[in-house]
Amino acid sequence: MPPPPLFVSLAGRLRQWLGRQSRALGEKPQFPQASCLRHFGVLSRLPRTPRRSMWNSWATLLQMGRRPSAMLPGGTSKCTPSPEAPTLPGTTASHGDLASLFECPVCFDYALPPALQCASGHLVCSSCRPKLTRCPTCRGPLGSIRNPAMEKVASSVLFPCKHVGSGCERALSPTQKAGHEELCASGRFACPCPGAACGWQGSLDAVLPHLAQQHASITALQGEDIVFLATDIHLPGAADWVMMQACFGSHFLLVLKKQEKCDGRQQFFAIVQLLGTRAQADKFAYRLELHGHRRRMTWEDTPRSIHEGIAAALLSSDCLIFDTRVAHLFAENGNLGIHVTISLR
Repeated sequence: MPPPPLFVSLAGRLRQWLGRQSRALGEKPQFPQASCLRHFGVLSRLPRTPRRSMWNSWATLLQMGRRPSAMLPGGTSKCTPSPEAPTLPGTTASHGDLASLFECPVCFDYALPPALQCASGHLVCSSCRPKLTRCPTCRGPLGSIRNPAMEKVASSVLFPCKHVGSGCERALSPTQKAGHEELCASGRFACPCPGAACGWQGSLDAVLPHLAQQHASITALQGEDIVFLATDIHLPGAADWVMMQACFGSHFLLVLKKQEKCDGRQQFFAIVQLLGTRAQADKFAYRLELHGHRRRMTWEDTPRSIHEGIAAALLSSDCLIFDTRVAHLFAENGNLGIHVTISLR
């Protein structure tokens, strides 16, 4: 029976080591005795040769480790790569196989570090762990045991983006995955139209057609410098004014919101949102200006992406803000004009 492939590989390495030792010592190194070879099951695998020195037997075995696959003895299988399943660009079959080991049995997402397990070693993701008291696989008690070995393995595996079903072909390390998915252009975006009870969600490419079909009342203007006209701002109660601006091959949503505070005062919030990702939004700048008799109010900023939305900006007052008194200083006949300028950074 021919030696196993692993032994052949080890024999090749041993032959290199023996050569270095021989040159260093200037003498022929001593080899293990036959009892040692028999212990590893090697002696019975040596080819049938005339009874000569143990050196010749070892030399024959070591030469086998150097033979090309075409010269292997009969019955020895060639080491050919196994067929690979379809994988994402930039990955290998091993990444796909290893990534499947981290699949959470509850949400079917990946249990990325910190890798939490039950006493039997079954993994759950950190998002599902607080909702569970027992392991969903073996029904055993579920503590907060971390698996450092699996965490180390995860650091060397590339995981597909969760938006792979929507067309994303990226595969990323655990440290990059969350940040990419937050900005992924293949993700699902909510309708950006404020004030509308619209539960629509879709890809980034589908946002503009959705607005044109379902929110046809939104005015659309072309150009990098336009005037956004909000009518009847004096009417009581909360209200929203929305307009679309197209320039530089992109589309921007201009939003003016009127909200009533708890003390009864009303405030206006104006902001610009790009129908695109954060990376695309960072390439632009916008300026909002209110013009009146010997008065001017200006706000300059980077557009918010559709992924971010405008709720956080309004909550943190990171936009153009003015109250009803200021609005009337710049309004004419109850209509407020806001000059909007979009520029490239």
